[in-house]
Amino acid sequence: MIYSTQKGECMTEKTGFAPYLPLTFLIGFGFFTVGMMDPLYDSYVQIFLARFIPYKSVIGVIMSLDNVLALFLIPVVSVWSDRTETRFGRRMPWIVTLLPLSAVCFAFIPYAAERSLFLLISVLVVLNLLKQSARGPVVALMPDTIPGEFRSQANGVINTMGNIAAIVGTLFLARLMDIDTVLPLVGATKNRLAFPAASVFVLFAVVFLAVFVREKKHSDSLAASRSPDEDQGSPEGRIPFFKSFSTVFTARDRSALLVLVSLFLWFVGYQGVLPYLTEYSIRTFSLSSGAGPLAMGMVGVASALSAIPMGYAASRWGRRRMIRIALLSIAALTVAAYFLIPVGTAFGIPQASLAIPFWAVMFLFGVFWISVVANSFPMLWQMAHHSNIGVYTGLYYTFSQLAAIAAPALSGAVIDAAGFPAMFLFCAFFFVLAFITMGFVKGGEKDDAPIAFES
Repeated sequence: MIYSTQKGECMTEKTGFAPYLPLTFLIGFGFFTVGMMDPLYDSYVQIFLARFIPYKSVIGVIMSLDNVLALFLIPVVSVWSDRTETRFGRRMPWIVTLLPLSAVCFAFIPYAAERSLFLLISVLVVLNLLKQSARGPVVALMPDTIPGEFRSQANGVINTMGNIAAIVGTLFLARLMDIDTVLPLVGATKNRLAFPAASVFVLFAVVFLAVFVREKKHSDSLAASRSPDEDQGSPEGRIPFFKSFSTVFTARDRSALLVLVSLFLWFVGYQGVLPYLTEYSIRTFSLSSGAGPLAMGMVGVASALSAIPMGYAASRWGRRRMIRIALLSIAALTVAAYFLIPVGTAFGIPQASLAIPFWAVMFLFGVFWISVVANSFPMLWQMAHHSNIGVYTGLYYTFSQLAAIAAPALSGAVIDAAGFPAMFLFCAFFFVLAFITMGFVKGGEKDDAPIAFES
């Protein structure tokens, strides 16, 4: 298979995205590792914390501590990886070192939760130091190797990989939490087994990524294909960090800043629901702990099925347009989720039977959510230059992690005051705000030039 071009040439619209598809799927194994861990983490860690802490608002604060680490680590490591020069590339050394260590820590979470709150929080801190440091290089690997005009499609593919992992985690591995037996090395499996099982999957995925993706070969080929003036800055094309950073806030074209503000708003809405969705499902529909994450599983299934079509749709009809349609659709769906129980009860439907329509709402949520995720990153990368892709990747995570820090505590306080269903109205409000701010974005489409540096 041929995954790269000859030096000085670039595959264009004449050949389309197809030649890049195998490489994109391989890069997707990095997203597979994150997608495997995150749903189990979000579903069960807050339940583990509830063994020690009775207040949702306090649990929300603790759940946001990992995002505080991510706020600083992801931008720093992303920029650091921009400047990493090895024979393996600039992202891969970070990935193959940090992700396996993350997998080991992840396996220990349920065991720490059985010992003490201090040990649980300690394991969570170490895990997130490692996992969040790896996230920036994992994400930046794709735009390093795929041309800008194909990044919506490519982001759809790698998000599909991440969502396949989320499906495996929420629909299959989560069921292992209900298995009650004793295994060598693992010990008693009840409320434990999903975590070490997921860690094994992560280790295999990292090995596959390391063996089959030759980052430096593909990255050098793509860099050689770019026009000399595409990386404005120093004569060598390397752009100082502070110049890249300040341009987002001072350039005449404020599109990058508006995208960042918008993604902060929609992540506040999303993260305001995500940490509590499993417990809401268990309490509302009388589900077991293994079946509780099925709502998140519906989001994952829908995202996996829709990611690639949404990438192609954005390539045809525009990234901004697809994102705004999705934002309004999600706002409507979360309002519907809020009214589902009272309307169903009014029609005499048993509350447990409303799980199926709720899962249907979450499935549609996933369809539109992946349209937002698959197309927002390519918009930012389109505004970046090759030498500072890591800077824009870091800024994406700075704003998204700020949202993830604020959202669980805010939403937890809303739940404490008005009950679990109120989190859906909280979500809808912030998605509408994001729809408004995205209306002012002008750049970031597949044929747009990077944001120019002010002289």
